[in-house]
Amino acid sequence: MEGTIRIAFYGKGGIGKSTVAADVSYCLSRMGLKVLHIGCDPKSDSTRSLMKKKIPTVLDMINEKGVLLTREDIVHESPYGISCIEAGGPRAGVGCAGVGITASQDALEKTGILKENWDAIIYDVLGDVVCGGFAVPMKKHYVDRVYIVTSTAYMSFYAANNILRCVENCCDGGYRMAGGLVINHVQGEEDIRLAGIFSDMVGTGICGCINESTEIKRADYMKTPVSAFAPDCEASLRISEISEKIYQQRDGYVPSPLSDEEMELLGEKILSFETGENR
Repeated sequence: MEGTIRIAFYGKGGIGKSTVAADVSYCLSRMGLKVLHIGCDPKSDSTRSLMKKKIPTVLDMINEKGVLLTREDIVHESPYGISCIEAGGPRAGVGCAGVGITASQDALEKTGILKENWDAIIYDVLGDVVCGGFAVPMKKHYVDRVYIVTSTAYMSFYAANNILRCVENCCDGGYRMAGGLVINHVQGEEDIRLAGIFSDMVGTGICGCINESTEIKRADYMKTPVSAFAPDCEASLRISEISEKIYQQRDGYVPSPLSDEEMELLGEKILSFETGENR
């Protein structure tokens, strides 16, 4: 609905995407916003820290009750005041992992959940957009902006670039869908510089940087958002800043993802940027 922030977090598996997405939902809720958090990863663990447990998924409920689900079947209220949904997915090695997203969106539309008076709707989506199901939030314009969680490791940049290709394809009619990069696992100024070079190359801004954090690891074990577990730690402060920036952001980017050849030469290109040859 009009005035609702509708965003998705994408990123390479294991990069901390779900942790960041859940913490942003927590921070937005603490700002007084009415938040709907939708986990679209087949592991179904996006809402674990918000709910302090794993919850039944949309696919679980479809298997149990059929396609005619009610709101109460799929929406779970977090102790932090956040409404949570998990799309779910097939067992490992069985079926298409994107089927949960398609099924959950169908259920959300039939129950009218997306038309409720939300201030923010957060999608947490696995970064493998090669499968069409994972691209549904972008392709169907269920989201207005996409944020990509990445580190400065080559394969993380590779996944981020692949996601940006899908974002670019969805930026039809001047639609500026790329919200920015969230740089995770930062270990020093070198990482920040590398992130800035990659950001310039793909034409997408940096929303924020999060340092490597023992508090985040401990919060994950405690099934708690780090912003609730250790609100004054460096990681929590950075996530709070990122959440505020997302809330205030009114426009995004049309990205310019790198070609396969450019990705293969990424190291050389980074070196040339550092020496000023491409400036």
